[in-house]
Parts: sequence; C-alpha cells; structure tokens
Amino acid sequence: MNLILTKSPSLNLLPFDGEAYLYEDLLAETDYLYYFKQLESEIIWKQEGMKMYGKHINFPRLTAWYGEEGKVYKYSGLVNIPMPFTSLLMKIKGAVESKTGERFNSALLNLYRSERDSMGWHSDDELELGTNATIASVSFGETRLFQLKHKRLKNTTHNFLLPNNSLLLMKGATQHNWLHQIPKGAKPCKPRINITFRKIGKGG
Repeated sequence: MNLILTKSPSLNLLPFDGEAYLYEDLLAETDYLYYFKQLESEIIWKQEGMKMYGKHINFPRLTAWYGEEGKVYKYSGLVNIPMPFTSLLMKIKGAVESKTGERFNSALLNLYRSERDSMGWHSDDELELGTNATIASVSFGETRLFQLKHKRLKNTTHNFLLPNNSLLLMKGATQHNWLHQIPKGAKPCKPRINITFRKIGKGG
C-alpha cells in the first residue's frame, strides 16, 4: 500500500489535478478525546439510507446535517434540512476557517461506529457546492485510512491516515478529478467522528 505520511500542511498530497492538505493538532485539547465525546453526545445522529434494487439499504455509518438557515443539501436521494450550528460546531468551524482562510456555512457529520462502518468511493461535486468546491474534513476519535483515486487514471491511488484532531482540506479541481473513500477496516477499531465543512451556494 502506498501510504503517505506527512505533518507538513504546505505539502500537496495530490501529484496533479487537485489540491489536498493535511493539518494535524487543529484544536488544543484538555483530553485526548474531548471533542469526540462532546460531539458524540450532543449531535442528533440519524441512521439514513437509500433504495437500491428496490430495497432500502442503511448507510454503514450515522449522519447529521448542520448549518445556517436555508442551506439545504441533497445527495443520494436525500434532502437534508440543516439543524442550527451548536456552540461546539461554531468553535470548530472558527478554528478551521482561521487555519485555512476559507469560509463555510454548513457541515455534514459522519459517525463511524467501528471498523465495519465506511464511506464508499464518491466525489463531493453536487451542484449546491459550486465549481471547484472546497471541503474541510475534520477528524476526531479513531485514526482511519483515507483513500483518493483518480477518476480517469484508475491505477492512480493515494492512501493516508486521518488521525484524531486533524484537518484535511480538499480544494481546486480535486472533486472534478478524484474520488475518495473511507474503507472498512481490517482490524477492530474504536469510533470516529468526521465533520466535513462545506459552502452551500444561493441555490442550496
């Protein structure tokens, strides 16, 4: 496996056709899993799913959608009406915006309960996100493997780890040219919470 390990946020993790940067130690911690525990208890998690071949299939993770009023997000046949940002989400969003210089108005949260939970290959390229969408992905809890695969050059795949309290920023042409996923784990692992901050445009 081509596993990329870096602590330099200035290093673009992608060789071409996009930009991805990894920042570690995003927030000061009073406890190693402080933010994970707070989010796990205060976020209103849902078990969503979709119809496939005439059957309802649950997503292998729990989800939640938070954001500014009116920032509706549609994906996989779901229409997500935002819950108002909590004070903790506002704090995390502020840290992300300070670190990246970007501004966000919404967030999709995922709770991966064990190694059996996952997110399949996809791009965050919905119309509401606009052209060259910028996605800021924050991780709390268990370290999980993250993979990127080029849409046209199928054998071009990059793998790296997303540790607790880290921020992955994807921007530029990344969503046009690359797919990404969180695969199922091969070994038992504890839960992980992922927050992907986004900017929904006027049409969303």
